Amino acid sequence: MKEGTSTLSVLVLGFISSVLLIFLSCNKSSTGAYSGNSRLEVRLTDDPANYDAVYIDIQKVEVNVSSDTGTSIGWQTVNILRPGVYNLLHFRNGIDTLLASADLPAGSLSQIRLILGDHNSVVINGQSYALTTPSAQQSGLKLNIHSILTAGIVYRLWIDFDASRSIVTAGNSGKHLLKPVIRTYSEAIGGSIKGFVLPTAAKPLVWAAQGSDTLLALPDSLTGYYFFGGVNAGSWNLLIQARDSTYKDSVFSVIVNTGAVTNAGSVMLSKK
Repeated sequence: MKEGTSTLSVLVLGFISSVLLIFLSCNKSSTGAYSGNSRLEVRLTDDPANYDAVYIDIQKVEVNVSSDTGTSIGWQTVNILRPGVYNLLHFRNGIDTLLASADLPAGSLSQIRLILGDHNSVVINGQSYALTTPSAQQSGLKLNIHSILTAGIVYRLWIDFDASRSIVTAGNSGKHLLKPVIRTYSEAIGGSIKGFVLPTAAKPLVWAAQGSDTLLALPDSLTGYYFFGGVNAGSWNLLIQARDSTYKDSVFSVIVNTGAVTNAGSVMLSKK
C-alpha cells in the first residue's frame, strides 16, 4: 500500500467529479454479501419463430436452492418484476429482458420453475389462437440448472424459449398446445471487492474507480466492513477517504476476476 499526496489529490478530484455514478454499492449490498448471499438475475430471451407473436403469461418464478426436488422443501419464490404477458418475439437476436431478481444464499442452485397463467396465445397470419397448457405442466415448468452460487457474486440466468418448437398443433382439432422447449444458461457478472477499514472513528468512505466508472461504499459503522458487488474484471483503484480530518487518507489498487470475490484486506488509517 502506498500513499502519495499528488496521486491522492488527483484521485480525489476524479472520484468526486463522478459522484452521480455511485448507485451500485450501498449498505444493502454490504449486508447481503456479509451474510453470505449471492445475487441472481433471471432474464428471458427467445429463438426466432415464424409467427406474428407468441404471448406467454408468466406469473411466478421459483428456484430450488437445495438438492431436494420435491414440491416444497428447498423451493422459494423470486421477486418477479412484472407478472403478466410477454411477447417472446420481442426478445430475439440477443435481446433479453430482466424477469426477476433476488438475493439467495450461497450454495447449490438446482432448479428453476416458471408458473404460467391462462393468457397464453399465438398469432398466425393475423389470427390469434389460445395456447393450451398440458395438465402435467400446470403446476409449473421445471428446468434443471445445477449451478453453484458464490457469496458476493452476481449471476445472470437466461431462460431461452425456442418458440418455433414450443407450439404444437393437436391433430385434427386445430388446437394449439404450448409445450415449451427451453434451454437455460448462466454466467457470473464480473466480480466483487470486500474489505475492512478501521478505525471507524475516522468516519471513512471507500471509493472505487476503473476508467470512468466510480463507485462508493459506506463501511459498516461498527465493523468497518465494505463491499462492491457486480464490478467489472480488471484493476480498480481504491481510495479510502477519512471524513475525520485528523486521519490520513489511503490509496491502493486491487485486481478483480470474474466470478470471484477480491479480498482487499483490512486497512488501518493512521493519524496525521
